[in-house]
This record gives sequence, C-alpha cells and structure tokens, in this order.
Amino acid sequence: MTDDTIERQALFDGLVYNEQGEPAPVRYVGGVAHYAIPDNGFLRHVEAVTVDNAVLATIKEQITSMQDEVVRGMLAMIGKDDIFTKAAIDASIRNLETNVRRSDPNQWLPWLRLFGFRIIVNVHGEVVRLIYPEQPPGGDD
Repeated sequence: MTDDTIERQALFDGLVYNEQGEPAPVRYVGGVAHYAIPDNGFLRHVEAVTVDNAVLATIKEQITSMQDEVVRGMLAMIGKDDIFTKAAIDASIRNLETNVRRSDPNQWLPWLRLFGFRIIVNVHGEVVRLIYPEQPPGGDD
C-alpha cells in the first residue's frame, strides 16, 4: 500500500459522530475520504486523514503516558518477559500511527464498533472526545 493510498482512506468509518450524536459517514471527494459531519441539515466535509491523525495522536499520547504498565500488561498477556519481546512492543508503540495506517481497518473496526468505541468531533472535524468501551464490573479476574 502506497503512502498516497494510505492518506486517501478513512480509518474510523462508522465510529465518527458529531457532538449531537449524529453519525458522520465517509464520503469520497476527488477520490479522497472525508467524514461528512452533520451541522444543522448541512454536511461539512472534513478530510478523514485530519480526523484520523488527531485520533491516533490522542491514543498514542494516552498509551505513552502509561507505557511501562502497557508493556508489562502485554508481556504478561503473551506470556513472555524477555528483552527482545519488550523491545518489539516498545517499537510497536513508537510506530503506532504507521502500524495502524498500514493495517486493514476491516479487521478491527467491527470490534471497535461492537464494544462502543466512538469519536466525537465538532463541525470543524476537531476531536472533542474519544469514548472508550467500558470494562464490565468484575472484569479484572
């Protein structure tokens, strides 16, 4: 997949909503993906790459702020605790944006939808809030 192709796709199709809770569907203008954000009966088209980059930056910032805990959790989850696996996880976090952009969103979008992940944007396409799935009570077992 070329960088140009990557920049033309929408990563979070079906997960973007305006502040009133209305979905912002993906529309293509000149072959470039845009989120069509409802605004009082009008659709404001914002390039998907702009919204997607802001979402990825926010997620990366949140992961990086607790990177040690995330890495420990990943090591425990996969049952390994060696320096090479830790280095691979650290590199994956550093390259989060690139890794997500080069992946196939059809593999993970249904799961994000199913668990309630939402991206709330204002009419200018600025990310206002990310809504993460909540873990059910007693899920730490």
